[in-house]
Amino acid sequence: MTEAFVGLGSNIGEPATQLRRACNALTALPDTRLVAVSSFYESQPMGPSDQPPFLNACAHIETTIDPNELLTALLAIETTMGRVRKRHWGERCIDLDLLFCGDTSVESERLTLPHPGLYQRDFVLKPLAELLGNEYLMPNGLDIGTLLAGCSTHDLKLSSDQLCNGEIPGNPL
Repeated sequence: MTEAFVGLGSNIGEPATQLRRACNALTALPDTRLVAVSSFYESQPMGPSDQPPFLNACAHIETTIDPNELLTALLAIETTMGRVRKRHWGERCIDLDLLFCGDTSVESERLTLPHPGLYQRDFVLKPLAELLGNEYLMPNGLDIGTLLAGCSTHDLKLSSDQLCNGEIPGNPL
């Protein structure tokens, strides 16, 4: 099994519900186990400012699925949940980003691992720090705490809307 991390985001269509639905979909992936999900964090949009704030989280999974197949599965979940790509960095009901997958490095037109924005986004690093700790060494060799200290802020705040009782849907922590 390979450890992989998925960034989750939503800012339309009841974002907390969308994140929960995405977690449920991750539990249904073949040859994959959802290990943990971070708290939900509210952040200001990275893209156009004429959209609602985002709700973000990270999921820790273990899988035997190849990274390209995993990306295909994540895109299928987005499509099933109704994601429509209207504009770059625009509003979305769900966004699932494969952040990193073990120590795999991929550079293709379809997939880049680790995710190209991984090291600069507090709304990704803060949930990862919750799951892994600030001392965790990321694929670039820097620890999460150091990367977080260098991030621009998106007015990140812990959301009051979380997974029920700290449980992964269908999988107690």
